[in-house]
Amino acid sequence: MITNRKEQHLTIVSEQDVESLASTGLERYRLRHCALPEMSLAQVDLSSEFCGHALAAPLMITGMTGGSARAGIVNRRLAQAAQATGIALNLGSQRVALEQPELLSTYQVRDAAPDVLLLANLGAVQFNYGLTIDHCLEAVAAIDADGLVLHLNPLQEAVQPEGDTDFGGLLTRISELCHRAPFPVLVKEVGWGISAPLVQALQSAGVAAVDVSGSGGTSWSRVESYRLVDSKAVAIASAFEDWGIPTATALVEARAACPDLPLVASGGITTGVDAVKCLALGANLAGLARPLLRPALSSAEAVRRAVEVLLGQMRLAMFCTGCATLADLTADILYKEG
Repeated sequence: MITNRKEQHLTIVSEQDVESLASTGLERYRLRHCALPEMSLAQVDLSSEFCGHALAAPLMITGMTGGSARAGIVNRRLAQAAQATGIALNLGSQRVALEQPELLSTYQVRDAAPDVLLLANLGAVQFNYGLTIDHCLEAVAAIDADGLVLHLNPLQEAVQPEGDTDFGGLLTRISELCHRAPFPVLVKEVGWGISAPLVQALQSAGVAAVDVSGSGGTSWSRVESYRLVDSKAVAIASAFEDWGIPTATALVEARAACPDLPLVASGGITTGVDAVKCLALGANLAGLARPLLRPALSSAEAVRRAVEVLLGQMRLAMFCTGCATLADLTADILYKEG
Protein backbone atom coordinates (compact mmCIF):
# COMPACT_ATOMS: atom_id res chain seq x y z
CA MET A 1 0.00 0.00 0.00
CA ILE A 2 2.82 2.41 0.87
CA THR A 3 4.56 1.63 -2.43
CA ASN A 4 1.37 2.49 -4.30
CA ARG A 5 1.13 5.75 -2.37
CA LYS A 6 4.72 6.61 -3.26
CA GLU A 7 3.94 6.09 -6.94
CA GLN A 8 0.78 8.19 -6.67
CA HIS A 9 2.73 10.98 -5.00
CA LEU A 10 5.35 10.96 -7.77
CA THR A 11 2.68 11.21 -10.46
CA ILE A 12 0.61 13.87 -8.70
CA VAL A 13 3.53 16.12 -7.77
CA SER A 14 5.07 15.93 -11.25
CA GLU A 15 1.83 16.34 -13.22
CA GLN A 16 -0.73 18.28 -11.15
CA ASP A 17 -1.02 21.80 -9.76
CA VAL A 18 -0.01 21.24 -6.15
CA GLU A 19 1.52 24.60 -5.31
CA SER A 20 0.41 26.21 -2.09
CA LEU A 21 -1.92 29.16 -2.52
CA ALA A 22 0.19 30.89 0.15
CA SER A 23 3.25 32.97 -0.59
CA THR A 24 6.80 32.22 0.57
CA GLY A 25 7.11 35.83 1.73
CA LEU A 26 10.41 36.11 -0.15
CA GLU A 27 8.79 38.41 -2.72
CA ARG A 28 8.67 41.09 -0.01
CA TYR A 29 12.47 41.22 -0.02
CA ARG A 30 14.72 42.58 -2.75
CA LEU A 31 18.47 42.20 -3.04
CA ARG A 32 20.19 45.58 -3.08
CA HIS A 33 21.99 46.00 -6.41
CA CYS A 34 25.66 47.01 -6.25
CA ALA A 35 26.72 48.84 -9.41
CA LEU A 36 30.40 48.62 -8.49
CA PRO A 37 31.12 45.28 -6.80
CA GLU A 38 34.91 45.87 -6.81
CA MET A 39 35.62 42.26 -7.71
CA SER A 40 35.34 39.87 -10.60
CA LEU A 41 32.54 37.35 -11.03
CA ALA A 42 35.18 34.62 -10.79
CA GLN A 43 35.93 35.66 -7.21
CA VAL A 44 32.49 34.66 -5.96
CA ASP A 45 32.97 31.66 -3.66
CA LEU A 46 29.93 29.50 -2.83
CA SER A 47 31.84 26.93 -0.76
CA SER A 48 30.32 26.18 2.61
CA GLU A 49 30.15 23.69 5.47
CA PHE A 50 27.14 22.03 7.05
CA CYS A 51 26.98 19.40 9.78
CA GLY A 52 30.74 19.02 9.57
CA HIS A 53 30.66 18.32 5.84
CA ALA A 54 32.24 20.50 3.15
CA LEU A 55 29.92 21.57 0.33
CA ALA A 56 30.67 23.23 -2.99
CA ALA A 57 27.58 25.39 -2.46
CA PRO A 58 25.00 25.96 0.32
CA LEU A 59 22.26 23.99 -1.39
CA MET A 60 20.37 20.82 -0.47
CA ILE A 61 18.09 18.60 -2.49
CA THR A 62 15.38 17.94 0.07
CA GLY A 63 13.44 14.72 0.61
CA MET A 64 11.27 13.56 -2.26
CA THR A 65 10.76 9.87 -2.75
CA GLY A 66 11.78 6.24 -2.49
CA GLY A 67 10.12 2.88 -2.09
CA SER A 68 9.23 2.05 -5.69
CA ALA A 69 11.19 1.14 -8.80
CA ARG A 70 10.65 4.56 -10.38
CA ALA A 71 11.50 6.30 -7.11
CA GLY A 72 14.76 4.38 -6.95
CA ILE A 73 15.70 5.68 -10.39
CA VAL A 74 14.85 9.23 -9.32
CA ASN A 75 16.98 8.93 -6.18
CA ARG A 76 19.97 7.62 -8.13
CA ARG A 77 19.73 10.50 -10.61
CA LEU A 78 19.48 13.02 -7.79
CA ALA A 79 22.53 11.45 -6.14
CA GLN A 80 24.55 11.57 -9.35
CA ALA A 81 23.70 15.25 -9.80
CA ALA A 82 24.52 16.04 -6.16
CA GLN A 83 27.90 14.35 -6.57
CA ALA A 84 28.63 16.25 -9.78
CA THR A 85 27.77 19.62 -8.24
CA GLY A 86 28.95 19.14 -4.66
CA ILE A 87 25.65 19.82 -2.91
CA ALA A 88 23.78 17.95 -0.15
CA LEU A 89 21.07 15.32 -0.63
CA ASN A 90 18.25 14.38 1.74
CA LEU A 91 16.42 11.27 0.55
CA GLY A 92 12.69 10.65 0.91
CA SER A 93 11.07 8.86 3.83
CA GLN A 94 12.49 5.37 4.43
CA ARG A 95 9.55 4.03 6.39
CA VAL A 96 8.56 1.73 3.54
CA ALA A 97 12.06 0.20 3.53
CA LEU A 98 11.77 -0.61 7.24
CA GLU A 99 8.52 -2.45 6.56
CA GLN A 100 9.59 -3.98 3.24
CA PRO A 101 13.39 -4.51 3.27
CA GLU A 102 13.36 -5.54 -0.39
CA LEU A 103 12.75 -1.85 -1.20
CA LEU A 104 15.87 -0.66 0.61
CA SER A 105 17.79 -0.60 -2.67
CA THR A 106 15.66 2.35 -3.85
CA TYR A 107 17.50 4.45 -1.24
CA GLN A 108 21.00 2.99 -1.59
CA VAL A 109 22.77 5.61 -3.66
CA ARG A 110 26.05 6.05 -1.80
CA ASP A 111 27.98 4.40 -4.64
CA ALA A 112 26.71 7.13 -6.97
CA ALA A 113 27.49 9.90 -4.48
CA PRO A 114 30.54 8.91 -2.44
CA ASP A 115 31.42 12.47 -1.41
CA VAL A 116 27.96 13.92 -0.84
CA LEU A 117 26.43 14.95 2.49
CA LEU A 118 23.74 12.26 2.42
CA LEU A 119 20.85 12.34 4.88
CA ALA A 120 18.37 9.57 5.68
CA ASN A 121 14.72 10.44 6.37
CA LEU A 122 11.97 9.13 8.63
CA GLY A 123 8.68 10.52 9.89
CA ALA A 124 8.86 11.55 13.54
CA VAL A 125 5.24 10.51 14.09
CA GLN A 126 6.26 6.91 13.46
CA PHE A 127 7.75 6.85 16.97
CA ASN A 128 4.13 6.42 18.09
CA TYR A 129 3.52 3.61 15.60
CA GLY A 130 6.37 1.20 16.28
CA LEU A 131 9.47 3.11 15.17
CA THR A 132 12.36 2.74 17.63
CA ILE A 133 15.69 4.44 18.05
CA ASP A 134 17.32 1.23 16.84
CA HIS A 135 15.28 1.51 13.63
CA CYS A 136 16.64 5.03 13.15
CA LEU A 137 20.20 3.83 13.61
CA GLU A 138 19.58 1.00 11.16
CA ALA A 139 18.03 3.33 8.58
CA VAL A 140 21.14 5.51 8.54
CA ALA A 141 23.56 2.59 8.48
CA ALA A 142 21.63 0.77 5.74
CA ILE A 143 22.25 3.54 3.22
CA ASP A 144 25.61 4.72 4.61
CA ALA A 145 24.14 8.14 5.34
CA ASP A 146 25.85 10.93 7.27
CA GLY A 147 22.81 11.80 9.38
CA LEU A 148 19.06 11.55 9.76
CA VAL A 149 16.24 13.99 9.07
CA LEU A 150 13.03 13.49 11.03
CA HIS A 151 10.12 15.09 9.21
CA LEU A 152 7.03 16.62 10.80
CA ASN A 153 3.82 16.50 8.77
CA PRO A 154 0.70 16.68 10.97
CA LEU A 155 -1.50 18.29 8.33
CA GLN A 156 -0.53 15.79 5.66
CA GLU A 157 -1.14 12.84 7.97
CA ALA A 158 -4.50 14.30 9.03
CA VAL A 159 -5.85 14.63 5.48
CA GLN A 160 -4.33 11.36 4.26
CA PRO A 161 -6.83 8.48 4.24
CA GLU A 162 -4.27 6.18 5.87
CA GLY A 163 -2.59 8.90 7.94
CA ASP A 164 -1.04 8.50 11.39
CA THR A 165 -2.25 11.35 13.60
CA ASP A 166 -0.91 10.74 17.12
CA PHE A 167 1.82 13.38 17.48
CA GLY A 168 1.90 13.25 21.29
CA GLY A 169 5.17 12.96 23.19
CA LEU A 170 7.41 13.22 20.13
CA LEU A 171 9.73 15.90 21.45
CA THR A 172 10.89 13.52 24.18
CA ARG A 173 11.54 10.78 21.63
CA ILE A 174 13.43 13.19 19.38
CA SER A 175 15.59 14.22 22.34
CA GLU A 176 16.30 10.58 23.21
CA LEU A 177 17.42 9.93 19.63
CA CYS A 178 19.62 13.04 19.55
CA HIS A 179 21.43 11.99 22.70
CA ARG A 180 21.97 8.42 21.55
CA ALA A 181 22.69 8.78 17.84
CA PRO A 182 26.34 8.94 16.73
CA PHE A 183 25.31 11.16 13.82
CA PRO A 184 23.56 14.54 13.45
CA VAL A 185 19.76 14.51 13.75
CA LEU A 186 17.87 17.21 11.87
CA VAL A 187 14.18 18.06 11.96
CA LYS A 188 12.12 19.50 9.13
CA GLU A 189 8.54 20.26 8.23
CA VAL A 190 7.20 19.23 4.83
CA GLY A 191 5.99 22.63 3.71
CA TRP A 192 3.95 24.41 6.39
CA GLY A 193 6.75 25.90 8.46
CA ILE A 194 8.17 25.49 11.97
CA SER A 195 7.45 28.22 14.52
CA ALA A 196 10.20 29.93 16.50
CA PRO A 197 9.10 28.41 19.85
CA LEU A 198 9.29 24.93 18.36
CA VAL A 199 12.70 25.66 16.85
CA GLN A 200 13.87 26.65 20.34
CA ALA A 201 12.41 23.45 21.81
CA LEU A 202 14.11 21.36 19.14
CA GLN A 203 17.43 23.05 19.81
CA SER A 204 17.03 22.27 23.52
CA ALA A 205 16.24 18.67 22.56
CA GLY A 206 19.64 18.44 20.89
CA VAL A 207 18.92 18.58 17.15
CA ALA A 208 21.87 19.49 14.95
CA ALA A 209 19.82 21.67 12.59
CA VAL A 210 16.28 22.58 11.62
CA ASP A 211 14.78 22.96 8.15
CA VAL A 212 11.99 25.52 8.60
CA SER A 213 10.32 24.31 5.36
CA GLY A 214 7.74 27.07 5.14
CA SER A 215 4.67 27.50 3.01
CA GLY A 216 4.76 28.72 -0.56
CA GLY A 217 5.96 25.60 -2.34
CA THR A 218 4.34 22.19 -2.70
CA SER A 219 1.23 21.84 -0.57
CA TRP A 220 0.85 18.27 0.62
CA SER A 221 -2.77 18.87 1.52
CA ARG A 222 -3.33 19.65 -2.17
CA VAL A 223 -1.32 16.57 -3.13
CA GLU A 224 -3.38 14.36 -0.85
CA SER A 225 -6.64 15.91 -2.07
CA TYR A 226 -5.98 14.33 -5.49
CA ARG A 227 -6.00 10.94 -3.76
CA LEU A 228 -9.24 11.50 -1.84
CA VAL A 229 -12.50 10.04 -3.06
CA ASP A 230 -14.75 11.09 -0.20
CA SER A 231 -16.32 14.49 -0.91
CA LYS A 232 -16.37 15.46 2.76
CA ALA A 233 -12.66 14.75 3.11
CA VAL A 234 -11.94 16.80 -0.03
CA ALA A 235 -13.94 19.71 1.38
CA ILE A 236 -12.01 19.56 4.66
CA ALA A 237 -8.64 19.48 2.91
CA SER A 238 -9.56 22.35 0.58
CA ALA A 239 -9.62 24.85 3.45
CA PHE A 240 -5.88 24.35 3.97
CA GLU A 241 -4.61 25.22 0.50
CA ASP A 242 -3.00 28.42 1.81
CA TRP A 243 -2.07 27.09 5.27
CA GLY A 244 1.27 27.55 6.96
CA ILE A 245 4.02 29.92 8.03
CA PRO A 246 5.63 31.55 4.98
CA THR A 247 9.20 30.47 4.42
CA ALA A 248 10.65 33.96 4.93
CA THR A 249 8.71 34.50 8.15
CA ALA A 250 9.64 31.10 9.56
CA LEU A 251 13.30 31.67 8.72
CA VAL A 252 13.56 35.19 10.15
CA GLU A 253 11.78 34.22 13.37
CA ALA A 254 13.80 31.02 13.77
CA ARG A 255 17.09 32.86 13.33
CA ALA A 256 16.08 35.51 15.86
CA ALA A 257 15.10 32.81 18.36
CA CYS A 258 18.17 30.63 17.80
CA PRO A 259 21.12 32.74 16.62
CA ASP A 260 23.61 29.86 16.53
CA LEU A 261 21.50 26.93 15.32
CA PRO A 262 22.18 25.77 11.75
CA LEU A 263 19.07 26.40 9.64
CA VAL A 264 17.89 25.20 6.25
CA ALA A 265 15.37 27.31 4.37
CA SER A 266 13.08 25.39 2.05
CA GLY A 267 9.53 25.76 0.82
CA GLY A 268 8.94 27.44 -2.52
CA ILE A 269 12.61 28.04 -3.38
CA THR A 270 12.72 27.99 -7.17
CA THR A 271 15.69 30.16 -8.18
CA GLY A 272 19.19 30.96 -7.06
CA VAL A 273 17.98 34.46 -6.25
CA ASP A 274 15.50 32.95 -3.78
CA ALA A 275 18.35 30.94 -2.27
CA VAL A 276 20.56 34.01 -1.83
CA LYS A 277 17.70 35.89 -0.18
CA CYS A 278 17.34 33.03 2.29
CA LEU A 279 21.06 33.01 3.04
CA ALA A 280 20.97 36.76 3.66
CA LEU A 281 18.00 36.26 6.00
CA GLY A 282 19.98 33.83 8.10
CA ALA A 283 19.83 30.37 6.52
CA ASN A 284 22.93 28.20 6.34
CA LEU A 285 21.54 26.24 3.40
CA ALA A 286 18.71 26.64 0.94
CA GLY A 287 16.73 23.53 0.04
CA LEU A 288 14.41 22.56 -2.78
CA ALA A 289 12.71 19.49 -4.16
CA ARG A 290 9.90 19.81 -6.73
CA PRO A 291 11.88 22.01 -9.18
CA LEU A 292 14.28 19.07 -9.53
CA LEU A 293 11.68 16.29 -9.69
CA ARG A 294 10.74 16.71 -13.33
CA PRO A 295 14.39 16.81 -14.41
CA ALA A 296 15.00 13.69 -12.29
CA LEU A 297 12.24 11.88 -14.13
CA SER A 298 14.21 12.59 -17.30
CA SER A 299 17.90 11.98 -16.53
CA ALA A 300 20.75 12.67 -14.13
CA GLU A 301 22.15 15.07 -16.70
CA ALA A 302 18.91 17.06 -16.65
CA VAL A 303 19.15 17.35 -12.86
CA ARG A 304 22.79 18.41 -13.06
CA ARG A 305 21.95 21.13 -15.58
CA ALA A 306 19.08 22.38 -13.42
CA VAL A 307 21.35 22.55 -10.36
CA GLU A 308 24.05 24.33 -12.35
CA VAL A 309 21.50 26.94 -13.41
CA LEU A 310 20.61 27.49 -9.75
CA LEU A 311 24.27 27.81 -8.79
CA GLY A 312 24.88 30.21 -11.67
CA GLN A 313 21.99 32.36 -10.47
CA MET A 314 23.39 32.32 -6.94
CA ARG A 315 26.84 33.41 -8.11
CA LEU A 316 25.39 36.21 -10.21
CA ALA A 317 23.14 37.42 -7.39
CA MET A 318 26.14 37.52 -5.07
CA PHE A 319 28.27 39.33 -7.64
CA CYS A 320 25.56 41.93 -8.25
CA THR A 321 25.25 42.60 -4.52
CA GLY A 322 29.00 42.87 -4.02
CA CYS A 323 29.27 39.67 -1.99
CA ALA A 324 32.35 37.55 -2.61
CA THR A 325 31.70 34.93 0.10
CA LEU A 326 28.76 33.59 2.05
CA ALA A 327 29.94 35.55 5.09
CA ASP A 328 29.15 38.72 3.12
CA LEU A 329 25.49 37.70 2.78
CA THR A 330 23.84 39.62 5.59
CA ALA A 331 20.48 41.32 6.00
CA ASP A 332 22.16 44.60 4.96
CA ILE A 333 22.00 43.58 1.31
CA LEU A 334 18.21 43.23 1.49
CA TYR A 335 15.45 45.77 1.58
CA LYS A 336 11.72 45.34 1.97
CA GLU A 337 9.25 46.61 -0.58
CA GLY A 338 5.98 48.24 0.42
